[in-house]
Amino acid sequence: MPCPPVCSGLNLCPEEYFMFSCSLLFTRATSLLFLALIAVAFMPSSRAQEALPNRLTKRVVGDYGYWSKYQVPAYGAAQIPYRKLTHINHAGVSFDASGTLSVPDGFIEPELNNSAHAAGVKVLLLLGGDFNGLEATGLKQNLVDNVALFEKQYEYDGVDIDWEYPETSGDRFFLAELMAKLRASNPDYVLSIDAAPWGGYGYDLQQLRHSLSYVNIMMYDCAGPWTAYGQLNSPIFWDGHDPAPWECQPGGSAFNTANLFLKMMPGSQLNMGTPFYGYKYLNISHEFGLCPNSAWTPDGACDNAVTSGNYGPDYKPLINKRGWHTVYDPIAFVPYMLKDDGSDGYITYDDAVSTYYRVWYSDWVRKLGGTFMWSLDADYDGHSQDLLDAMYNASAGGH
Repeated sequence: MPCPPVCSGLNLCPEEYFMFSCSLLFTRATSLLFLALIAVAFMPSSRAQEALPNRLTKRVVGDYGYWSKYQVPAYGAAQIPYRKLTHINHAGVSFDASGTLSVPDGFIEPELNNSAHAAGVKVLLLLGGDFNGLEATGLKQNLVDNVALFEKQYEYDGVDIDWEYPETSGDRFFLAELMAKLRASNPDYVLSIDAAPWGGYGYDLQQLRHSLSYVNIMMYDCAGPWTAYGQLNSPIFWDGHDPAPWECQPGGSAFNTANLFLKMMPGSQLNMGTPFYGYKYLNISHEFGLCPNSAWTPDGACDNAVTSGNYGPDYKPLINKRGWHTVYDPIAFVPYMLKDDGSDGYITYDDAVSTYYRVWYSDWVRKLGGTFMWSLDADYDGHSQDLLDAMYNASAGGH
């Protein structure tokens, strides 16, 4: 069947790529454009962006875990399409309460930094660790100094801090102070943090904005084993039919999350997150279904009745195949899968269409500075990287 212009313009129309009706896409596209007009009222003016590579005026930030090169299919520096990115967060290094870095075997990957820099892409050290321990010891400067030595030795361009999550007044002050010290140590660093909309009080964004280059908003994990209901992992718009909104609030959608963060920071300093993974609920058969085992689990959640999976190797092969079919939530604008025979099984995930729309909406309607994803390898099936293609296309030509 020939593709209508709205499909062809996305470069996302081959049947094996989405496996759903283009006529339905017309309906969703029309609805999204209407919602976009409504959202104009929320648009703030964005500050001037830094110069970006690869014909991009919006950031495309990719998280890359060093361990993915040991997976099947293997995903390492050679598989990264650098010309579709502006920044890479290299994950795997942590620190202890003394500020000493822990660098795992296999992390150092000169090909990554060299190839990225050749394409104009900046590489950040994605850093997690014992934040509470470091807060207790007061040895922040040790960490800052150790990071500076590491970055200089291995040619990194900055730091992405992943603390899930600062909660107290002390945490809030500590994070702001840590980022200020990192900024003072090198004014040229690209500095970012990963922040969830439900992370709440611990992020003093009005203070952090002076140190940070930008914030990566983790607008995903609404679904997962911690929920009692079959949630959507990352809604673009909130579906009011959700019977348990408290499981994904505050925030709950790209629309609502943008509203929250734009009250505290300019759009130019915000990247909306888009997941390259999803969740499979094993004991429900429809969207927003209640896990039966939540009636007796200690935390009242689905727990081990939910598994996680990656788009490329795990979910893409099931799209309208192997006894599964894809359905689109007409309000949230994201897909999910159900079993053809009506038996238990519900998968919440993102495909190329929802990824394109989320990025387009965040970049060009809400005027954010860009988007980021977790994680690059999750999109790879050994041959293609559909979600990253969609992300780049929306960032490069979505306006």
